[in-house]
Amino acid sequence: MSDTHQILRQAMDWKNAGHAVALATVVKTWGSAPRRPGHHMAVSDKGDFVGSVSGGCIEGAVVDEALQVLSDNNPRLLEFGVTNDRAWEVGLACGGRIEIYVEPVE
Repeated sequence: MSDTHQILRQAMDWKNAGHAVALATVVKTWGSAPRRPGHHMAVSDKGDFVGSVSGGCIEGAVVDEALQVLSDNNPRLLEFGVTNDRAWEVGLACGGRIEIYVEPVE
């Protein structure tokens, strides 16, 4: 079973159990990025998540944004990257940039 299949299956299991779920998808990368377009992460309204959009360096921020998406039902396009001043603060110390689309699962 592929990672994508497992992530979507878990998202549907959460939905079937009565939870709201958001899906985060890597849509674009520049430079050195830990995950390529098409990688997913599902987040439940309890803050549980499965999958990865960055290999661990920004998942916490994506979970926070996903919970906001579930709260206001407004999808978001997130961009994370590195600037010289913020290389470690942002979390993508690999030197790349990544765009992630976060949407509620209907």
